[in-house]
Order: sequence, then structure tokens, then C-alpha cells
Amino acid sequence: MDKNFYGCWPTMITPFTEDNRIDFKAVREITEWFISRGCDGIFAVCQSSEMFFLSEQEKLDLAAAVKEAAAGRVKVIASGHTAAEPAKQIEELGKMAETGVEAVVLVSNRLAKENEGEDVFVKNFENIKRQLPHVTFGMYECPYPYLRLLKTDFLKSCAENKSLVFLKDVCCSKKILEERISAIRGFSLALFNANTATLLDSLIAGADGYNGVMGNFHIDIYKWLYTNFKQDPELAREVSDFLTIAAVCEARAYPMSAKYHFAATGIPMGITTRAKDEKLLNENARHEIDSLIRLENKMRAALKL
Repeated sequence: MDKNFYGCWPTMITPFTEDNRIDFKAVREITEWFISRGCDGIFAVCQSSEMFFLSEQEKLDLAAAVKEAAAGRVKVIASGHTAAEPAKQIEELGKMAETGVEAVVLVSNRLAKENEGEDVFVKNFENIKRQLPHVTFGMYECPYPYLRLLKTDFLKSCAENKSLVFLKDVCCSKKILEERISAIRGFSLALFNANTATLLDSLIAGADGYNGVMGNFHIDIYKWLYTNFKQDPELAREVSDFLTIAAVCEARAYPMSAKYHFAATGIPMGITTRAKDEKLLNENARHEIDSLIRLENKMRAALKL
């Protein structure tokens, strides 16, 4: 079955001005940067966007800004699903749908508390679908504030019922990925792997694409991997190894590291963030990103990008 969602999708960060407002000029430039480097879509208003630290209006404005800047050239999806109360969730999801994004992405840990079972999760999911019947939904296993992995049987049911069109998979397990891919094969539900270390193996198994934070650094190299892994498997493994080691840097000071990277490679912005202590991007962390930029450029030259 042909799928509407596939390929390499970066996660939009939220650049801020010095007075801690969204820098919409930078948002437009980032969107253009993604598209010019071959992305197939953009996940706006996600954890990379610091969505748990944005106001409701800021989340809507960010999604609308990315959608406008993309201008129909690539698909845009958005979450902003941060509220705890079910009634508030319905309100925020409905408003996000009104921005015109191609799918509104549910956050799995918002559908049940950490100590609640699958029955609560499914009940809340069904309630959202019932109250918002005309909204196209995706799902994101967001690791903040806690990681709630989906059951394979649930995903299979969603694929069969066409309840979801997009999954951002954060299981980071080759075995689970293969089980999930097998369960939804032949349906329109698209599985996007967020984890670089398992990405190539998941593509070989039939995953539909990549959607991870390192797309903010080198989405073009991910796109090469996605496009060429079948016809050039040996080089694809070398590229995968590079991307896997490069992705280690995300653990230190992201999203400040991505903002520093953008500023160093042509999109002026500060490193202001609401999600973490900016001191994490210390001198050594900056040197690491500078090294990454040099290695990225060598990889691009080798791949003729």
C-alpha cells in the first residue's frame, strides 16, 4: 500500500530571541534549510520544540509558522499534546488541527499515567478519537516526562482501523521494531524510527523513515541513507556508523547544541532555551559541535551532497 508519510523528517526546534520570545524569522529559515536539504516532512511542535515549556498559543503559532513557511512543499505534522486533563487535551488537540497540519500527533504518555494500565490508555485514546472524529492522528512515544511504549497489538489494531497514520517509534530495539513493522505491513500506518543506532536495520526490515533530533544537524545525510541503503549496502553501513557516533552528541546539551550548530552554519540565532540549563553547552560541548561540523562536511563531500 502506498503511504502518505515516508522518508526523512527532522524535528523542529524553537529558536528564541534574547527576550525569550519565539524567533519566527529563524523558524522560517530553519524550515527552508530542512527543505533545501531534501527533507520529506517536518515534525513541528514536539519535544525538540520544548513543547512542554511553550504556552498554548505559542504552540499553535509555531505550528502555523512552520506550515506557512513550508508552503505545501513538504508535509507538516505537530503535537503540542501536553495537557494532563482529558478535557484540556481535547481542546488543545482540536485547536492544533485547525492550524492545517497534515496530522496531529498524540503523545503516548499523555493517555495514561505511569502507574495506569493498557485499559486506561486505550479508553482515553478512543475518547479522543470519538470527540475529534475528523482529525487525522499520529502517535509519538515521547520520553518526557516518562516513556510509555506502545503494545504491538495496539499498533496492529490502529493500522487495521486506520486510527493512526504516523508513529514516531522510540523503542530503540531492533527486535521490537521488527515486530512492529511486521504487524503493520500492508497498512497505511507509517513507522518512523527516531533512533539512529537501529535506523539502518529498521529500514532494511521495512520501516517507512527517520524522524529524530539529529535531523537538525544533517538531515541531508540521513536522506542519503534512506535513498541509497538498498543499492549501496556497504557504504550505507559506513554512513550509518558515522550517524550513530554523531548522534551521541544529542545527549549532552540538546537543543542548545542544535541552535549553536545552526548559528555556526548560517542561520543566526541564540542558544536560549527553556528546557535545560544553558550552562550545559559549555566550551567543551561547543568544541564537540565544531568537530561534528567538520566531519559532516567531509561526509557530504564523500557522498557528493
